[in-house]
Amino acid sequence: MTNRKPPQHLRQTTAKWFRSVLSDFDLDEHHIRLLTLAAEAWDRGQQAREVIEVEGMTFIDRFGSPKPRPEVAIERDSRIGFARLLRELALDGVDGPEAPRAPRTADYGNRR
Repeated sequence: MTNRKPPQHLRQTTAKWFRSVLSDFDLDEHHIRLLTLAAEAWDRGQQAREVIEVEGMTFIDRFGSPKPRPEVAIERDSRIGFARLLRELALDGVDGPEAPRAPRTADYGNRR
């Protein structure tokens, strides 16, 4: 039997979402690992979003030029990771893409 509890390091709202997915779907161990990664990506994105809300999207570097805060990339990457993991899980009824994308073909770069 697999561990059906959310990891303790997840935020309360994310842990609630994790439990709701587990209650709605019969997941194998490897799916639970993907679900865990998705939940962690969500939390990481939320952490970055909170910093951006306080600090803003940019900072001034030592040369006086505005630069994007590192949290902007962290938030973006976390969103992408979350969406991809949900797509990989292909769970009906869970917010996110409904079906995995078709694989790329060998002539992907040679579109006409």
